[in-house]
Amino acid sequence: MSETKQYCTFLLDGQYFGVEVRQVQEVIRYQEMTRVPLASSVVSGLINLRGRIVTAIDLRRRLGLPDRQTGKLPMNVVVRTGDDAVSLLVDEIGDVIEVPVDRFEPPPETLRGAARTLVEGTYKLDERLMLVLNTYAAVEVNNQEPLSKSA
Repeated sequence: MSETKQYCTFLLDGQYFGVEVRQVQEVIRYQEMTRVPLASSVVSGLINLRGRIVTAIDLRRRLGLPDRQTGKLPMNVVVRTGDDAVSLLVDEIGDVIEVPVDRFEPPPETLRGAARTLVEGTYKLDERLMLVLNTYAAVEVNNQEPLSKSA
């Protein structure tokens, strides 16, 4: 039997993404956010996660995709970055899936812009292509250190 990996999946502008389950702290509904003055446009704000202040990054903006429709609230995929956590705002949460490691492929040449550096590879699934998100690259904004807030 071949080695497998588990991914937490989500949709973003109709595209299917996955993040390794071991990097995900939790998945939660939309949380009210406090805006951060002068922050990068990809930072939607800060959320209070049971007493911990967590930065929320809008993955649509991070990937250069169109903004979410007015009235559509994002979901939070909270990922661990070392000892801290960062929330990735996504359109819709999918399932946890298990895929064989030997089916991993490099990112397609057709990826452009920020997606070129944020997608570390793909898995061709029966019904669709899953883009594997590099969470460490996704939480870096303007080539700065990864975003994290300690409470």
